[in-house]
Amino acid sequence: MQKLGFNEAVEDIIARDNRYDSEAYAFVRDALDYTIKLRKKSSKEEAQRHVSGQELLEGVRQYALKEFGPMVITVFTYWGILQCEDVGNIVFNLIKKEIFGKSDHDKIEDFKSGFDFREAFVEPYLPPKSDCRQEKKPNGQPAEKLQ
Repeated sequence: MQKLGFNEAVEDIIARDNRYDSEAYAFVRDALDYTIKLRKKSSKEEAQRHVSGQELLEGVRQYALKEFGPMVITVFTYWGILQCEDVGNIVFNLIKKEIFGKSDHDKIEDFKSGFDFREAFVEPYLPPKSDCRQEKKPNGQPAEKLQ
């Protein structure tokens, strides 16, 4: 049996499981490459080691912020990625098609204990909370702090 290329594998996956857009698969592949490149900057030994689910999720987080900035949630929602577990489903779909490899201790549950999307992708772009704003009374004197 001939091994499928990435695009053919994704088409085959989507024919059976259409929860995620084909661009989501391409993004996860690119995020894995990004994660490996970050490791190479750290050390050659690290670059050769298998990427765990948690390490890939961190790479996905960083790469998504770099690529899409405050639009991450919008793009991910369009693609069907709503939580870290969706990244895991994409990864394991690619593993089944032998596009990604896995170690004996890799499991889908590794992606369930990831990060909160709101904290990772929305909160960095919210304006800072300021409790030093004061309302002034008609006589110009500061009033109590606004909540």
